[in-house]
Amino acid sequence: MNKQSIKVACSNCNLRELCMPVGLSDHDLTKLDELVATRRKVKRGTNLFNNGDKFTSLYAIRTGFFKTALATEDGRDQVTGFQMAGEIIGLDGIVNDHHTCDAIALEDAEVCVMPFDRIEEISREVTALQTHVHKIMSREIVREHGVMLLLGSMRAEERVAAFLLNLVQRLHARGFSQSELVLRMTREEIGSYLGLKLETVSRTFSKFVEEGIVEVKQRHLRILNTQALQNLVNNQASCSNG
Repeated sequence: MNKQSIKVACSNCNLRELCMPVGLSDHDLTKLDELVATRRKVKRGTNLFNNGDKFTSLYAIRTGFFKTALATEDGRDQVTGFQMAGEIIGLDGIVNDHHTCDAIALEDAEVCVMPFDRIEEISREVTALQTHVHKIMSREIVREHGVMLLLGSMRAEERVAAFLLNLVQRLHARGFSQSELVLRMTREEIGSYLGLKLETVSRTFSKFVEEGIVEVKQRHLRILNTQALQNLVNNQASCSNG
């Protein structure tokens, strides 16, 4: 019975290998059955958690798209990241036992709620789970370093190119197209994340369209020349190394 329910909860989920350890024994799978306490639906525009909320759980995004953001002193939202299905959200709360940002659904979403005390308890028996959580945290640190590099040294075109390549790469890992995507976030949110003004983001998209690099129809975006985007990012990388 237990094993059957984990199959329904995780093993049959096409995102399982993205948010759970792979290669587990039947015994370990049975233990992981106790991990997901519940599934929670989050309506578009509503918060999964708020800055200052007590940290209790990590959330595996099952469907939908989120942004994490901080309110700046002048009342604006500073976007700190975008998260999609198969990714874990809520890691910011581990350090001080409370969340340090808001997590807002950019479309109707569903998350698997994994209480952190349960993760710690099961990790003692299923060491692969502990390793997996450490890898996720490490990936988050690497991602933040990447963003700092992006904001510290790249021109607007390079930032937008890197952003689009990263987004399409993550979507491709989830079985989506390597060249087409629907932007769940607004130009303004992209600008906030990349440290660019709205007009700069719009102008950069227009330039990419004129140069035949991308095709844009409202929020639907098709990359026509991946190499051109890669060249922009690689040029930057070689400049900073030189």
